[in-house]
Amino acid sequence: MSLHRPDALSGRAAIAGIGATEFSKDSGRSELKLAVEAVHTALDDAGLSPADVDGLVTFTMDTTPEITLAQAAGIGELSFFSRVHYGGGAACATVQQAALAVATGVAEVVVCYRAFNERSGRRFGSGVQERQPSAEGAALGWNLPFGLLTPASWVAMAAQRYLHTYGLTPEAFGHVAVTGRRHAARNPAAYFHGKPITLDDHAASRWIVEPLRLLDCCQETDGGQALVVTTPERARDLRRPPALITAAAQGAGRAQEQMTSFYRDGLTGLPEMNVVARQLWRTSRLTPADIDVAILYDHFTPFVLLQLEEFGFCAPGEAADFVAADALPLNTHGGQLGEAYLHGMNGIAEAVRQLRGTSPNQTPDATHVLVTAGTGVPTSGLVLSRDGAGAPDGSSDSAPGGPPDGP
Repeated sequence: MSLHRPDALSGRAAIAGIGATEFSKDSGRSELKLAVEAVHTALDDAGLSPADVDGLVTFTMDTTPEITLAQAAGIGELSFFSRVHYGGGAACATVQQAALAVATGVAEVVVCYRAFNERSGRRFGSGVQERQPSAEGAALGWNLPFGLLTPASWVAMAAQRYLHTYGLTPEAFGHVAVTGRRHAARNPAAYFHGKPITLDDHAASRWIVEPLRLLDCCQETDGGQALVVTTPERARDLRRPPALITAAAQGAGRAQEQMTSFYRDGLTGLPEMNVVARQLWRTSRLTPADIDVAILYDHFTPFVLLQLEEFGFCAPGEAADFVAADALPLNTHGGQLGEAYLHGMNGIAEAVRQLRGTSPNQTPDATHVLVTAGTGVPTSGLVLSRDGAGAPDGSSDSAPGGPPDGP
């Protein structure tokens, strides 16, 4: 099979194991220790050992190098190791990298991981502090003098424009927050287990950067998450049902910056996620109607709404009503708002649980799950499917998404 075909990766790799540490605000141990624990748990879930691993993939902005993890976890020789840039936008791309390695025979068992003390250590939500000279730092120089210092402040610009354009109020974002916390309340692994919220709670939470309130912003978490990717053939002989990787994509839009793309033609969409959406629909031969569960990156509630619109689940400006109507199971683990902020890796694990039938908020007969990574930055996405479930008969190579050139 030629890998030049747009659908050539489909079904050629699978997630066979998932594992995580507890999600806390003070882990009391190093990020290396968290990574090792998550990797060992994921391998045990798959019924594999460290000696089986020949590939590792993680993010940049991670303090645990691949070779250091290999030594600490008892992994031997590596034939593949890789890092993906742009923070949370890398989550699904780590699985894409692993799948490419497995599909081409570069490696057979690849572990993707992310581990950090994001609450007790470096807090990403605190924004710009001291930076070494870099191209990214220079770009931020256009925004910092005006007080745009944190991720919340950068997202607030787009959120305010979205509300203005569609005649909405900040309460439109509350449906995303309430949905995430409702699912987290039933998830024993979630930090906010047993703690649902209401729309009134959302509206009463304090302003962070208007129009974003506290409950529009994801939590900060200490913890680790790992995923095991291998061939479907090997996965079928392991301990758990495999989640087939039906499609994987990365995307960066025109005039892309890291959460400060204020000089585009419009601010009411996410062009980088539109690039991902078009690829996923084309290569999976699926449409929004075929998706049973959506795990959408929810570092901030407004960008969940924009993602639903970019993927074609609803028209621009209609996503708040779509979420309020429970039109699609969304972030059934509680998301980063309710379960944990692990840069989206825990969302991929939830997609696997849905396909196995083991989610704390299980969707009956879940067959195809959409997962996305961080928005506002160059990003990535996945469609994972239950083993034996292909694209619908008669589906075409083209499918809905936003307009080709952005919002």
